[in-house]
Amino acid sequence: MILEIALLQIRPGLTEEFEAAFAQAQGFIAGMHGYVRHELHHCLEDDHRYALLVWWETLEDHTVGFRGSAKYQQWRALLHHFYDPFPTVEHFTRVALG
Repeated sequence: MILEIALLQIRPGLTEEFEAAFAQAQGFIAGMHGYVRHELHHCLEDDHRYALLVWWETLEDHTVGFRGSAKYQQWRALLHHFYDPFPTVEHFTRVALG
């Protein structure tokens, strides 16, 4: 399983609009092949910062399947104008510690 982490910096004054748009956009990823689950977290120290966590079965389910889909274009249209700067997205795998 792969964990995608995106740190989102939202333009000042647009957090409520972003949350409403995200509530609509989250359905686009939830129906994708390889999607497991997701969480959106709001930063306590910076009111305009969020962490998006998405679990995928494989890296390609996100990077090829979702990003290459029509649903990603809808996601972009709803959400990308809120970001400043554009988020860094990284992928992680769990470390087995005994």
